[in-house]
Amino acid sequence: MAPDDTPAALRAALADLHGGSYARYRSLRGRWALGAGATLVVTRTQPDPFAPPSRCEVHLDAAAAGFPPGLRATATRARALASVLARAAAAVPASPFRVDAGGPEVLQRSSCEVGPAGDVVLRFAYPLPGPRRRVDGRTATHELTTLLPDLVHRCLRAAAHDAEELRAVVDAVDDASWLRAALPRLGLVAFVADGAVLARRSGADDRPAEDAVAFRSPPSLRTTVDLPHRGPTTGAGIGEGVTVVVGGAFAGKSTLLRALEAGVADHLPGDGRELVVTRPDAVAVRAEDGRAVTRVGIDAFVGELPGGLRAADFSTPDASGSTSQAAAVLEALEVGCGLLLVDEDTSATNHLVRDARMQALVAREPLTPLVDRVRALHAALGVSTVIAVGASGDFLDVADRVLLMDAFVGTDVTARAREVARTPTGRVPEAGGRIVVRARVPDPGSVRVTARGRVRAGARGTDTLLLGEEEVDVRAVRQFTDPAQVAGAAHALARLVVAGHLDGRRTLAQALDLLDAEPAGPAGPLPGWLAGLDADVAVPRRHEVAAALDRLRTLRVLSVG
Repeated sequence: MAPDDTPAALRAALADLHGGSYARYRSLRGRWALGAGATLVVTRTQPDPFAPPSRCEVHLDAAAAGFPPGLRATATRARALASVLARAAAAVPASPFRVDAGGPEVLQRSSCEVGPAGDVVLRFAYPLPGPRRRVDGRTATHELTTLLPDLVHRCLRAAAHDAEELRAVVDAVDDASWLRAALPRLGLVAFVADGAVLARRSGADDRPAEDAVAFRSPPSLRTTVDLPHRGPTTGAGIGEGVTVVVGGAFAGKSTLLRALEAGVADHLPGDGRELVVTRPDAVAVRAEDGRAVTRVGIDAFVGELPGGLRAADFSTPDASGSTSQAAAVLEALEVGCGLLLVDEDTSATNHLVRDARMQALVAREPLTPLVDRVRALHAALGVSTVIAVGASGDFLDVADRVLLMDAFVGTDVTARAREVARTPTGRVPEAGGRIVVRARVPDPGSVRVTARGRVRAGARGTDTLLLGEEEVDVRAVRQFTDPAQVAGAAHALARLVVAGHLDGRRTLAQALDLLDAEPAGPAGPLPGWLAGLDADVAVPRRHEVAAALDRLRTLRVLSVG
């Protein structure tokens, strides 16, 4: 082994620092050989023991990693492989190295990348030891020159993993990603495989529920897809148009909808939803009392408003349930949503439907309910809808298919629903005019990304996005499933401003197109604008980035087209 490929220099540096002021740790910034093809890169050191942990990377060259080309041949396969490696590193018992492995979703994360040539980069937080604010060089030496190389040996090398198990995970993610891309060609918006486990243990535990009823597709929806690795696989193919999911309380309709919301991301085998796949531009919308709405054209759902307000260019700092949900729909359409996911339980009733009795009693109503717009959304814009309802029976009139959930078992009751719908209710459709989706041009000066002179972007759990001096409430953005996703969206917003994609002339959709088109970074498939960040982030969809921007209370819009 060459002298410069050993941790001797790092040991000597730490021995020299031992007992010194804690601030002397900053001299560790840079590259240090660990041996056996591994290099430690210290990117940021904490100023004191109580500050956020230091940030480090381990780079393992392709020859030492040893992963065959078949496991990393595409960006999808490399992402799946990186997810396995990050989870292995995060699971090392009593490790001082904090690796972001996330939940069951297989997201593109900054914590681990597998490059096209097979090299591996692992990024982690490391609290440098420093009792009494003095450098503990002995402990740091043990952790960085013994524990860290051992973690690399046990977690980041092909020889440390069962080859068949590793391939099974990568193939499963590859199958799901392939199927998601194939949905439009198949005329489907979603696919739910037979045997899938949809129910979760609790709202705080995303593992599959114990003793859950496995999904079984109704014969009329049963579809067989020929997956690249798994081969012929049967399940329920949910077609384009309007799908209404009905059922009583606790029957599983919301559980199915939650699984479809999660289906925009790949999942690990064993999650139960690894072959619950939804088209990638699906967006869940809901009512959100009190949120800000900035110059959104909601006239598809709202007519004449009091006080001189214009529905075609609507703003409020404190939206009602119905106007917030109408805005959420139009905001989703503005940036390319192709499938709306709606749950009656989290919706404003008057946004969904107005029944015959209320029509008879209240003659003047500015709201046009969703039930009178879903057909036009599909016919005119190609946007499908899946809606779960337990009380809004008027949706039976507009459904292409109706799925009844009963004790978590789905049955196609479309024919029966059409018989029921033949009984007149006296309700009169209220829609009029075409649906216009207006493009907005955000003011980049209103998206302030700095605090105390530095770019500030991050997250507090999945509820709060941090940008500049602002805290953005994103609790209602249901497809944020991981704090790293929220942090990724914050950095995406910062990038839109810093790179000039938001320039006061481009629409929001055009700016997001530029962001999506940015090339990958040098280490692997992670977008270049996320490369080099000393933070744990996951790549967000454009839909969540836009949703976060729409909830930024300082946002100004220069024009609405």
